[in-house]
Amino acid sequence: MKYEKLVDRFIGYAKINTRSNEASKTVPSDPKEVAFLKKLSEELTQIGLSDVRTMPDGYVFAKLPASKGKETVTPIGFISHVDTADFNSENIQPQIHENYDGQSAIKLSDSVSLDPAVFPNLHNYKGHTLITTDGTTLLGADDKAGVAEIITAMSYLLDHPEMLHGEIEIAFGPDEEIGIGADHFDTKNFGAKFAYTVDGAIKGELQWATFSASAATIKAKGTQVHPSSGYGKLINPIVAIIDAFNLLPNERPENTRGDEGYYYLLDLNGDGDSAEAHLIIRDFKRDGLKQRKQILADAVKQVNAQYSHPVLDLNQYDQYYNMADVLKDHLESVKLAEAAYKELGITPNEAPVRGGTDGSKITFLGMPTPNIFTGAENLHGPYEFASVQDMELAVDVVLKIIALQSK
Repeated sequence: MKYEKLVDRFIGYAKINTRSNEASKTVPSDPKEVAFLKKLSEELTQIGLSDVRTMPDGYVFAKLPASKGKETVTPIGFISHVDTADFNSENIQPQIHENYDGQSAIKLSDSVSLDPAVFPNLHNYKGHTLITTDGTTLLGADDKAGVAEIITAMSYLLDHPEMLHGEIEIAFGPDEEIGIGADHFDTKNFGAKFAYTVDGAIKGELQWATFSASAATIKAKGTQVHPSSGYGKLINPIVAIIDAFNLLPNERPENTRGDEGYYYLLDLNGDGDSAEAHLIIRDFKRDGLKQRKQILADAVKQVNAQYSHPVLDLNQYDQYYNMADVLKDHLESVKLAEAAYKELGITPNEAPVRGGTDGSKITFLGMPTPNIFTGAENLHGPYEFASVQDMELAVDVVLKIIALQSK
């Protein structure tokens, strides 16, 4: 179905910089997120939702009350995040390309193109209207597309009171991209029995299995002397960290796929005096994650043993766990989404996602929350794009889930 304001709503949101800040100690992590969430709160009130409120963790909650006669229907929810990833998010200028031919390269800037030779997934979008970047920023469809789709679905229901439904809860939150947004999500205040994050990518994705995830920081303290007299004295902290990383199995994102986990060196900074690195560790099995963490700890221990005193200091902490560990015993939400997809002629793709969503944490907080697609691809960089037709399908899915739940 076509939705009049969906594209304008999405582009308006996408142009606003809401990049989260991993170095921040505040919640939300950046004032830009706070300002955008306030804007959304005002919009939700304006379109007619009730009980619009901002929670202590920054989440904005709102409610669409049940239609008359549907008050006993079990409440369900829809959730998206407002922050964007760690790529240039300043001066985002979305570009619209109508009736894409599925073959040609799309020139984004003088030096950046979306080329099917590099991104063969573009062949799937013949006849689609694509929204892209201008080649200098990300687009922010992760997850401004989800925000736009949820609000468009709620607006549709408000404009069509003949479509009867139970109570619907919605939430928009900060800091998903830095892994802390849903740490304190208030499931009791939210009020839904189960929910969906609208935070996936390609049409058909229905994700209820994710990685289990851990993060690590390695700090190194060196002994800085002039290299001409460094024999037996100089300790290079950057090299010490590299030595530890090189002791890990060669299981990195570029070498793994499917159900294979990995180690990923996010950054390494320092000088001759000190250095610091951040890593993430991923595995679909909790025991596998535990083993990987131990392998990293052993690598640090082995490097430290080469010196007269410990040079490396390791801190590891878990970020989220595979929500399939919970959802496998609570499949009501998954079955409802499967039925909605099938009624709309969409084949569900339930392959485990090589990542995570806020739904991972929210599920472990007691509210089953699988993830549905938004219609965007190539996320987190200048090659990001969204299909208008698939965004419309995502709205259709939200509405169909509500319709089936309300029967």
